[in-house]
Amino acid sequence: MTAVPDITLNNGVRIPQLGFGTYLIPPTETRAATLAALEIGYRHIDTAQMYGNEKEVGQAVRDSGLDRDDVFVTSKLDNPFHAPDAAHAAFDQSLVDLGLERLDLFLIHWPLPGVGDFVETWKALEEIYRSGRVRAIGVSNFQPHHLRRLLAGSTVVPAVNQIEVNPYLTQDEVRAFNADQEIATESWSPIARGKVLNDPVITSIANAAGRTPAQVTLRWHLQRGDIIFPKSVTRERVEENFALFDFELSEADIAEISALNRDERTGPDPDLMTG
Repeated sequence: MTAVPDITLNNGVRIPQLGFGTYLIPPTETRAATLAALEIGYRHIDTAQMYGNEKEVGQAVRDSGLDRDDVFVTSKLDNPFHAPDAAHAAFDQSLVDLGLERLDLFLIHWPLPGVGDFVETWKALEEIYRSGRVRAIGVSNFQPHHLRRLLAGSTVVPAVNQIEVNPYLTQDEVRAFNADQEIATESWSPIARGKVLNDPVITSIANAAGRTPAQVTLRWHLQRGDIIFPKSVTRERVEENFALFDFELSEADIAEISALNRDERTGPDPDLMTG
């Protein structure tokens, strides 16, 4: 079976660089899709309280027959639960819903600076981390100015920052800030919800490599050092997304794809997200 490379987080925990995402997978389809991904060889599953499918993810992990230590599971704090007491209760509920004794990674899903104080929310995550019930904590959709404020008011540096990244939104500034602080970058919406797949630059590179545009785009992410977790409920596509480790893009290919940046988001702007 293909060995997926690991990224070592700033606290020494290792995370598979390629995972399986469950965003927008209906709960009725989540168990089967996640189980298929685990059968194919994925060992990193990304879910969130907001997705409403934690129970089915946990069921798939248990039904897979894999050792719990061999599957890296991430979830994220939902937006209504930023108050410290609410964050504690929400984390406890995630463990119940997942049917797990601990999580591998738990994130603040959105900074929501207009709603509450994410530094106080982070302090609650630090307490959860110190309890040993989660192996690493991090953030999602944080801009450098959010991170500066968080770092100034806390003691644990986030292990990851999960942000939207794709060839049309390369996020060089945020990725560079993350790297400077030894925060790993995780990329959501890695193919821009399919928008990049017909790009002539990407299709040309894919044709030359004998690969699909999606594989070339995902390989671009991996060679730039980001952690990705593409999502599909189609087994053929899930297998295709896993077949990324027997080819490489040239430095010229990487540069050509990176030059496609338009600063174009498919999701919300973190500075405008209000809940």
